[in-house]
Amino acid sequence: VLSIMNMLCKAGQIRRCAASLSQAINQVAASRQKHTLPDLTYDYGALEPHINAEIMQLHHSKHHATYVNNLNIAEEKYKEALAKGDVTAQVALQPALRFNGGGHINHTIFWTNLSPNSGGEPQGELLEAIKRDFGSFQKMKEKMSAAAVAVQGSGWSWLGYDKDSGRLRIAACANQDPLQGTTGLVPLLGIDVWEHAYYLQYKNVRPDYVKAIWNVVNWENVSERLQTAKK
Repeated sequence: VLSIMNMLCKAGQIRRCAASLSQAINQVAASRQKHTLPDLTYDYGALEPHINAEIMQLHHSKHHATYVNNLNIAEEKYKEALAKGDVTAQVALQPALRFNGGGHINHTIFWTNLSPNSGGEPQGELLEAIKRDFGSFQKMKEKMSAAAVAVQGSGWSWLGYDKDSGRLRIAACANQDPLQGTTGLVPLLGIDVWEHAYYLQYKNVRPDYVKAIWNVVNWENVSERLQTAKK
């Protein structure tokens, strides 16, 4: 009888330990820091006349904020689906995670790619890499601009780094598809060609917006991204 009682006590302890562990895991998951809208390092009007303040304010505080909010909601639902072992729900949430996660990733890069009193040409290793892979800085600009203008509907044009070949490449992504997650290229510079990025100022003349954005490209940021990608 004593032996049976000892076994029951041990079983009870195991159940209590398991319950405590499960509770601790849930608390850690619940305390996971949610995604937040990054602050800009410049004022909304700092990129004028190339991108006006109204566009920047709406683009950052409304559009990007919506991606962040919806990403947090999708991740919470995904966590619940995982806990329930609901594979159907997990699969159904993939488009929301891809769209809103991509929107958050893309815009977080985009804001740092831009800066007042920038533009011009890159310097140093980045410029040499551009000349090596595209022939000249002007040819790279033309190719990336053409890719941006040619995007059907909404999407992005990117200058990316191919880790396998060690070369720079230009690619276009539809909607909010993230460059690295869909092509394997590490994003260095992105041009957002969703209409919310330019329509209030440039209407439906996307080529004028694409031409103007080169005046506010932060080449120092792009160079830093290249250095990080090569590590």
